[in-house]
Amino acid sequence: MAEAETFHVFFVKPTHYDDDGYPLQWRRSTIPANSLACLNGIAQDCIRRKVLGDARVVIHTIDETNTRIRPKKIIETIKADGGKGMLALVGVQSNQFPRAIDLARPFLAAGIPVCLGGFHVAGSLAMLDDIPPEIEDASRMGISMFVGEAEGGRLDQVLLDGHAGKLQPYYRHDADLPNLEGSEIPFLDRAQVEKTFGLYSSFDIGRGCPFQCSFCTIINVQGRVSRFRSADDLEKIVRANWAIGVDLFFVTDDNLARNRNWEAFFDRLIHLQEKDGIKIRMQIQVDTRCHKIPGFIDKAVRAGVDQVFVGMENINPDNLISVKKNQNKIVEYREMFLEWKNRSVMITVGYIIGFANDTRESILHDVDVIKRELPIDLIYFTNLTPLPGSEDHQTLFKKGVWMDPDLNKYDLNHRVTHHEKMSDAEWDQVYSEVWGRFYSWDHIETIMKRMRATGSTRKMMLLFRILGYRNYYMVYGCHPLEGGYMRIKSRRDRRHGMKPENPLTFYARYAFTEARAVVLMFRDYLRMKRMADRIWADPAAEQYRDLAITPPDADELNLALYSETRGTSVEIARMRRQEGIVRDARAKKVEAA
Repeated sequence: MAEAETFHVFFVKPTHYDDDGYPLQWRRSTIPANSLACLNGIAQDCIRRKVLGDARVVIHTIDETNTRIRPKKIIETIKADGGKGMLALVGVQSNQFPRAIDLARPFLAAGIPVCLGGFHVAGSLAMLDDIPPEIEDASRMGISMFVGEAEGGRLDQVLLDGHAGKLQPYYRHDADLPNLEGSEIPFLDRAQVEKTFGLYSSFDIGRGCPFQCSFCTIINVQGRVSRFRSADDLEKIVRANWAIGVDLFFVTDDNLARNRNWEAFFDRLIHLQEKDGIKIRMQIQVDTRCHKIPGFIDKAVRAGVDQVFVGMENINPDNLISVKKNQNKIVEYREMFLEWKNRSVMITVGYIIGFANDTRESILHDVDVIKRELPIDLIYFTNLTPLPGSEDHQTLFKKGVWMDPDLNKYDLNHRVTHHEKMSDAEWDQVYSEVWGRFYSWDHIETIMKRMRATGSTRKMMLLFRILGYRNYYMVYGCHPLEGGYMRIKSRRDRRHGMKPENPLTFYARYAFTEARAVVLMFRDYLRMKRMADRIWADPAAEQYRDLAITPPDADELNLALYSETRGTSVEIARMRRQEGIVRDARAKKVEAA
């Protein structure tokens, strides 16, 4: 009986290049790659259904943020095992597109099929009338483009064509997004999860968003009609990970509070924890009005949520309105944050700088207001970036406004367009300043005191989070979400078209910069550790209070958050009109009864 042939599928989530042209890689990365988990789960289902018949399909999952890729060795592995295989570049964002193309080059040269999918291709094709030149060039090279999501059997044809060595130029599924309920679950094996700092895995239980933020690509790639997994799907995900010893998760849903199945999800997780002893911890993403949903926060905490991310974006209503983020109501920020803080949940917010009305002075002022009056623990700053696939990018493209042609810079911490009020130098300067402005040593101590006073026991988790959020940009020059533990850098992996460095120069600088980074990180860790130990050991720390963790009162609207921000008076007037309309409607209902 003839031995079944082997077909290797290498799923690779590419990284992007640093400013010197080297892939941004770590021995341990911080954020797990959910696209990799999704594709792995889908491919395993293809194997169970024998899409390729009796062929032995071997799936390899590689997250390039924590693994150096050696194309020559991968190609040798495929050739030595019969020569059947393909490279699938998954979840490719705009800043990762140049790196993805460079990874494809040696595989194409060796005659191995390459398919590429992700937000850059899907978003660009969704929002632009013509195919962008970088996608056309990649297609002419022989790279196949997958547009859309792969659940629901959509990967089958790609595997069949890849196995035959004849991938189609495009696989278009963007007009027919799949139903998620009952579909293949996202899953990575433990060996892959162990390459994340803290042993985190990830999953999604919903996709799509009903809001219309002009800087967002999600709504134009995953759609504006939300699609959901079921509580049974969620239980399968949790049990599969629990079986391999994984109990920490980053839930990638853009806004779990708007998932209509949130209560069923939380109830199922509460049952698993309280009845079956399957205790997990999660970080979820929510909007600024999640506290208005009865029972949402209480059940979230019981279900295992100990960290939340909030896309606050800005504290000036005029900025929020300018990008159609009308769902964020500045007058509700403090109330919402305190609801989480009173349950000892760690709060991270995203904050965007570079709105049309921003100036260096206004940005620094706003950061100081946030420090004084909002009880957030962590913040990361991003530049307002016209990402391909967003309405902002579409608008600027049609107007012919300059945008940096180097896609590698579209990582949110590089400036890629000009500003109406700030020079390029001013914008770059203030982006560097805000990190040290928020994470000053005085404010780090304040954050720790607030955490201690509100009952948190997660001292070390807070310490490492602050260390990373403060230092990745200030020490390594990268965004915290792109950070990790111990940098990996190879001289031979430099960006295509850039001259290889002299070995003596490269290794000397690499050794010096990494040694410097380790020293600075360890120095700051020791300082933070001493600070945290002192605060948590102080019995009087429970009585600490400041403005940020003081509940709203009658004088609330006198705070700088409301009196010193642009557009707030109009927002408050609108809120009061709405409240008046609701009161009148209720009064009429009572009279009618």
